[in-house]
Amino acid sequence: MQDASSVPTKSCLSHARVRLIELMQRINYGRIEGLPVRRGEPVMDPPPRIIREIKFNGENGPRPESAKADFALKAQVRDLFAQLEALGDGVIPCIEIQRGLPFRMTVEEVCA
Repeated sequence: MQDASSVPTKSCLSHARVRLIELMQRINYGRIEGLPVRRGEPVMDPPPRIIREIKFNGENGPRPESAKADFALKAQVRDLFAQLEALGDGVIPCIEIQRGLPFRMTVEEVCA
């Protein structure tokens, strides 16, 4: 377990990663489809496809954290960025978002 001083924060991220975090917070519940990744960084041009889930009588707006300039990154976000770095270059078919955080992603691999 990391102590609070060693946990990365939003302010230490690249512009591309900040944009991805803010997009996930706006989506709150849903999916990002077809996200290109170049050298471990998310690419938003062209923009990926966004699928939002609407929960009746539920939380459908952006996450409250989206208004904060800086905060410590949750483990799920750190794990997502580690996966992007491991991928290097490619396209992520789907990242599922729950409560503004990455929940699960699919990757395409070539059978060896």
